[in-house]
Amino acid sequence: MPGPAETAAAALGIAHRVFRHAPAASVAEAAERQGVELRDLVKTLVVRRGDGDYVFVLVPGDRQISWPKLRARLGVNRLSMPDAATAKEATGYERGTITPFGSAKPWPVIADERTRGRTVNLGAGERGVGLQVAADEAVAALSGSFADVTEPL
Repeated sequence: MPGPAETAAAALGIAHRVFRHAPAASVAEAAERQGVELRDLVKTLVVRRGDGDYVFVLVPGDRQISWPKLRARLGVNRLSMPDAATAKEATGYERGTITPFGSAKPWPVIADERTRGRTVNLGAGERGVGLQVAADEAVAALSGSFADVTEPL
């Protein structure tokens, strides 16, 4: 039975492929199990920009958020990562499974520009499940934007 992320992607009309595999202990392990390059396994990070105000940041697996770039992009001086319970409350998903698809609230989406034009794999809201989508199509359907917001690990 499809989970909420797969159902949401389908409702948005996004072509997708579902990957089911044993839960992975790392991004690199998940990429290996899904048969994709590390840069194409995209982490969805929920970032707090204010009280009760979050944004999803889509980060290639071989990169990390550049806090100065993200603050500049959002026009704020302070950002933080919520604790696990707060992230679940904001998204409906456990850490490690967070995805913008089917989130408890449709927070804004910023995808790192390196995902533009690529086919990427995102979490699907459950451990051991991933969704493969065209980044451009997914970001457009989520009313998101692309920006240079990461740096190498």
